[in-house]
Amino acid sequence: MPQSCLITGATGFVGGHLAEACVERRMDVRAIARANSDAKALDKLGVRIHRGDLTEPAVVREAVQDVDLIIHCAAKVGDWGPVEEYRAVNVEGLRNLLDACKGTMLQRFVHLSSLGVYAARNHYGADENEALPDHHIDGYTQSKAESERLALRYYSEFEVPVVVLRPGFIYGPRDRTLLPKVIENLRQGKIRYLGGGKGALNTIYVGNLVEAILLALNHSDAIGKIFNLTDGEVVTKRQFLDAVADGLSLPKPPNSPVPVWLARFLASVMEKRARNKGWKEAPMLTQARVKFLGLNLDFSIDKARRELSYKPSTTFDEGIRRTMAWYRDNG
Repeated sequence: MPQSCLITGATGFVGGHLAEACVERRMDVRAIARANSDAKALDKLGVRIHRGDLTEPAVVREAVQDVDLIIHCAAKVGDWGPVEEYRAVNVEGLRNLLDACKGTMLQRFVHLSSLGVYAARNHYGADENEALPDHHIDGYTQSKAESERLALRYYSEFEVPVVVLRPGFIYGPRDRTLLPKVIENLRQGKIRYLGGGKGALNTIYVGNLVEAILLALNHSDAIGKIFNLTDGEVVTKRQFLDAVADGLSLPKPPNSPVPVWLARFLASVMEKRARNKGWKEAPMLTQARVKFLGLNLDFSIDKARRELSYKPSTTFDEGIRRTMAWYRDNG
């Protein structure tokens, strides 16, 4: 009898790729999808869809019945907006899911977190032993850190078999959220290299992430642990942005780098002004964007290599080539 697997966020970028991989492995795949979300791709795959939201306990309880594996990909992402809006999805939605799992025969609960939970500073090979700050630079990272602690508490107190994965910047075909914003900003000439673009960007190709998730489902000694995930190679900001620009014939950022200290100052001024005026959209520069464009974000994946046997099969060069080909073909 095939294993049953519930994927949250299956109509999204990572969840969609993951659903395909699980169906290919002949799993009985289920998903929770909001009433207004486009689930045509999941229908074609034969995924059983539970219509509703993670904030609806009754929907969640029905979806987890007799499920062997849960992969929690759903999240509210962004770098702007009240932290309460992020908590409602990223923390309280997760709480509903974990509550529904208490006392069940669940074999594994893989929770997708983010390398964004680490402090907003330069990192040079930081690993999972580094303590996380109590306060973060935006609602997304704050809520993701809180959701990690919640998931691990349910492991220690209720024996929910949780594994926490911390991927970096996820790129690949079919991303319609984060990379399109980068592309549009390149098109409009709004991106500047901070500190010369020499800092590392913690990239992970979506195919590599799916491989890591599947490994986490099958390694029994992974339960209760946290794993950093990247492509396993150093990719600089300039290397990444230049590859996107070249792949789509867009102008590259000008060779007039802005000092990181100045960008941080400008971001603090812009953020304060935007909050005072009640802006719904983020200002041109935020602390999160300074982090993305200016800080060195190099994290160790030695633990994942050692304990999950994680070996990223797709290099950055190949991953970005496939990604840009998809964007060219799909406008």
